[in-house]
Amino acid sequence: MYRKRTKGSKKFNEALARARAAKEAKRLAGPAPEYRPELPLIRRRVVIEDYDLAGQVVTHEFILGRCDRRDCYAVSIDGVPQAGRMGWARVLVLIRKAFVRLGGY
Repeated sequence: MYRKRTKGSKKFNEALARARAAKEAKRLAGPAPEYRPELPLIRRRVVIEDYDLAGQVVTHEFILGRCDRRDCYAVSIDGVPQAGRMGWARVLVLIRKAFVRLGGY
């Protein structure tokens, strides 16, 4: 970044201070910036029903909650909270591992 000019003639410094004050006043007079809305506590809920186990239905529920980062989730699987925060790729790995591997048909 450029350095702010502090040394120079008194006349120049006063003009520079007036210009900075005018720029700040113009910024404050304009409309306020629009901020994104607050994220909900539960951001996503993934419910998976597996019908492969001989008539039994196995249901897994992944709740992806709000975290301190926008691109991460606080994950709980079937009501059990997982340690730390996870991104979408790690959540997909957990979803893949939630299924039991079946033998050949």
